[in-house]
Amino acid sequence: MTTTTRNPMPWLIIVSGSLIAMMTFGPRSAMGFFQLPMLSDTGWDRSTFGLAMAIQNLAWGLGQPFFGALADKYGTGRVLTLSGLLYAAGLTVMAHASSPVWLHIGGGLLVGLAVASGSFGIVLSAFARNVTPEQRSFAFGIGTAAGSAGMFLFAPLSQALISNFGWSDSLVWLGALMLIVPLLAYPLRGNANSGTQSKAQAQQTVAEALREALGHRSYLLLTSGFFVCGFQVAFITAHFPAYLGDIGIDARYAVIAMALIGFFNVIGSLASGFISQRYSKPYFLAFIYVARSVAVTAFLLLPQTPLSVIVFAIVMGLLWLSTVPPTNALVAIMFGTRHLGLLGGLVFLSHQIGSFLGVWMGGYLYDQMGSYDTVWWFGVALGVFAAIVHWPIAERPVDRALPAAA
Repeated sequence: MTTTTRNPMPWLIIVSGSLIAMMTFGPRSAMGFFQLPMLSDTGWDRSTFGLAMAIQNLAWGLGQPFFGALADKYGTGRVLTLSGLLYAAGLTVMAHASSPVWLHIGGGLLVGLAVASGSFGIVLSAFARNVTPEQRSFAFGIGTAAGSAGMFLFAPLSQALISNFGWSDSLVWLGALMLIVPLLAYPLRGNANSGTQSKAQAQQTVAEALREALGHRSYLLLTSGFFVCGFQVAFITAHFPAYLGDIGIDARYAVIAMALIGFFNVIGSLASGFISQRYSKPYFLAFIYVARSVAVTAFLLLPQTPLSVIVFAIVMGLLWLSTVPPTNALVAIMFGTRHLGLLGGLVFLSHQIGSFLGVWMGGYLYDQMGSYDTVWWFGVALGVFAAIVHWPIAERPVDRALPAAA
């Protein structure tokens, strides 16, 4: 009788990384709650706040491949420690912003770089190196669900802090909370040469990995499709609370809606990790993007009431970050885990360019047209585009010559 050895999940790494994902995703997902009280006190317009959030998303995207490469080389724990320090500094600068430029530096640049150095791409790359390929999508689902839990927890927490301490002091409290991240980073201290998967990886240089990925059709399709995810979720994160106020929905439903998105995002992310481990990841991603477009269309065309807001939040929550586990798993399948921080970061750069446009266009077009409707419908069209480009993606490793030593 043959005994099959099953590799246990590295739970210390999974739990520590998941807590960090929750911490780093929480405050940036609650930025929409700070918009109206900040603008009321400062007299700035929505374009000013929208530009700060757009800079944040762009800095997140531009920083992700850079920090991913640093984590691959020098260790994930060091990069995550830097994330906590940058986050605390950025939120503190944002809290005391006396002019738009300081809002853009603190809440935009510094917070964006903090999220880039501590977000899913960094954490999930560490997971990928320490689990088996059979465990990978499920581990990604756990990490993504933890980030979703951050959205669920920080929406009511941020609103409660604003109600009791004002928006400025609330940002300081959140900044202090981010100093916990370096304490959680130690178990994730390994780099690309550590973990259970390292010995199976091709010994590529960064330049070789980039050249291979940028010449791979399925990788380019995946990257272009992830742009849409960024556009849709960033627009809703930054502008949905203000949108509900514009259509006459009581402000408490904005808190309820964002909390519901976060809660059902946990369920959707875990389900996504389970489903994408067993079924076609490209087809599953196409389904997610079509479902988002259908949900937004129904929300806009049907009567908009507190009940419809709750239903929309639940549906969008299930679809919110369900794209992350299959997207990251596809990159790992195509190229392995050696340069996953870098190559996954490039895919995420596309996501954040979409985020930049979603946040900025939301504020700009609102100030120009007095309505968010154009941006909503543009997001619907992009969802259809994303479904189309994901359909032909090939879910298999890139053809690569074996090294001579093999």
